[in-house]
Amino acid sequence: MSVLFSPVQLGPIEVRNRAWVSPMCQYSCEEQDGMPGDWHREHLTSFARGGAGLVMTEAAAVEPIGRISPQDLGLWNDAQAEALAPIAARIRAHGAVPAVQLAHAGRKASTYREWSGRGSVAEEDGGWQTVSAGPDAFGRYAAPRALASDEVAALPELFAAAARRATAAGFDVVEIHAAHGYLLHQFLSPLSNQREDEWGVGDEGLRTLLLQRVVEAVRAAVPDAALMVRLSASDWVDGGIDAAMTIEHVRVALAAGADWFDLSSGGLDPRQEIPLEPGYQVPFARAVRAATGAKVNAVGLIEEAAHAEAVLAEGDADAVMLARAWMRNPHWALAAETELDDVPDASVWPPQYTRARRVPARTR
Repeated sequence: MSVLFSPVQLGPIEVRNRAWVSPMCQYSCEEQDGMPGDWHREHLTSFARGGAGLVMTEAAAVEPIGRISPQDLGLWNDAQAEALAPIAARIRAHGAVPAVQLAHAGRKASTYREWSGRGSVAEEDGGWQTVSAGPDAFGRYAAPRALASDEVAALPELFAAAARRATAAGFDVVEIHAAHGYLLHQFLSPLSNQREDEWGVGDEGLRTLLLQRVVEAVRAAVPDAALMVRLSASDWVDGGIDAAMTIEHVRVALAAGADWFDLSSGGLDPRQEIPLEPGYQVPFARAVRAATGAKVNAVGLIEEAAHAEAVLAEGDADAVMLARAWMRNPHWALAAETELDDVPDASVWPPQYTRARRVPARTR
C-alpha cells in the first residue's frame, strides 16, 4: 500500500496523506500591511483541492520589521488573522489541514521582492532598519543592528501572540521558522552569533536558548495545536551548523514541546556551496529521525511521485514537503495518485473529479 497516500498523525492532528505543501513566499500583500488578498486565497486553496494533505502558508512575520519584503504576509495584528480565517476554512473544506509558518527575517528583512529589485530597500523607499544577533550583514544587504538582551527576551512572546492569532483563525498547525538564514537561524549558527551573553555562547556553545524559549512560548500559547519547527540542518560553510549540531537543536526543541521537524538547509551565508540534486536534503531527515526518534519531513527537489514514495517507504522521513512541483501543478497529489500502485481506498480526488480519473477504452 502506498505510504505517500496513507494518513499520518501530526501531534493531535490526523493528516489524510503525506504529500504536503511547503511554505512559499508570494510577495503579494500589495498594500504592504501584511494583509492577505485574493492571490493568497486562490494560491493556497488550489493545493487543498488538488489533494495535498497539509497546506502551509508562506512565512507570516510576527512583527512588521520581521518581513522579508514590504509585500510579505504578517500575523502581528488581529485584522491579518481575520483575513486569513476564510482561507483556513476553505483549505479545511477541501479536506486538507491548514498550517501557518511564523517567522522573523532578522538581517534578511527589508529586501525587494524578486521582480522589483535586488538587495535592501532603503528606509526612504519603505524599508527599515534590520536586526540580528550581531552587527554583521548578510552579503551586500544593509548591516543590521544587534539586538539588546532585553529585546531578544521579548521575541518569544511575539511568536506566541502570532500563534494565538493563527489558531483563532482556524489553523491547526503552527510552524516556527528557524531556518534559511532568518532571525532564529541567525541565533543558532556560530557564523552569525558571536554573542557572549545568555543568547550566545553563554548557552554552553549551543546557542539554542532563543529557539528553546520560542518553542516553549508557542507551546504554552497554543497547547492544542500541532507544533512544527523548520531547521537548516547545514549552513554548507565550514564552521557553521552541521548535522550533528542539528540533532542537538532538535533535542532541545523536542524537550520544549515541538511535535515535528521540517529539515531544510542553507540560507545563512552567501559562501554556501550546496550540492543540488534530487533529494539532496533527505540525509538530514534520515539522520535526525534515527538519532532522536522525532517525526520529520524531507524537503528539497523531491518532485516525482515515485521518489516521494521511496523516501517514505525506506523510512527516511514521515512526510514530504514540495514547493515548486505544486506551483507547476496545483493538482500534484491527484496526478501522483494515478502514478502509484496500491493507493488506499480513501482517495484524495474530489467527487466532482471522478470522471477525470476514468480513462475510456480506445476503440479501433
